[in-house]
Amino acid sequence: MSDRFLLDANAFIEPRDRYYAYDICPGYWTALVRLHRAGSVGSIDRVRSELVPEKKEKWDEIAQWIDRDLPDTFFKKTEDRAVIDRFQEMVNWAYGEPQFADAAKAEFASVADGWLVAYAAENGLTLVTHEEYNPDVKRRIPIPNVCEEFEVDYVSTFEMLRSLGVKLIQSTKRRRRR
Repeated sequence: MSDRFLLDANAFIEPRDRYYAYDICPGYWTALVRLHRAGSVGSIDRVRSELVPEKKEKWDEIAQWIDRDLPDTFFKKTEDRAVIDRFQEMVNWAYGEPQFADAAKAEFASVADGWLVAYAAENGLTLVTHEEYNPDVKRRIPIPNVCEEFEVDYVSTFEMLRSLGVKLIQSTKRRRRR
């Protein structure tokens, strides 16, 4: 497993919605910025497109945080010929698998998931996702299924944080009351 990680959109959405909400755990979001600056984490342009709508009035907390706090270098471009070729190989594989429904194949070809796996494969990165491997799935193509097929390592957000030695602790400093 690589010590450099590539984040799926759900490594932002799931923490925000469940256990690392901005107001109760700002340390997670600060850690992502710090880890990126250290060269350990990032994502791709297509994930950014999923997280940041074109119209600012539709921006949520994640889009605002990305715009305000993340360096432009966080989201890597997927224009590289090797990444494009690997993505095409993955799409061909998906379309050749009778297990998956046609709608699942079409979705896979149009969202960031395959691009993430292709970028991770071409750059020796470990993919971070909350999706789980499911050998019997038909209605969608989970990232871990693609990772298994193309021998790309994947972990959960928690496994990434442990691997990088991140500790999210409450500050012992007392705030002054106003």
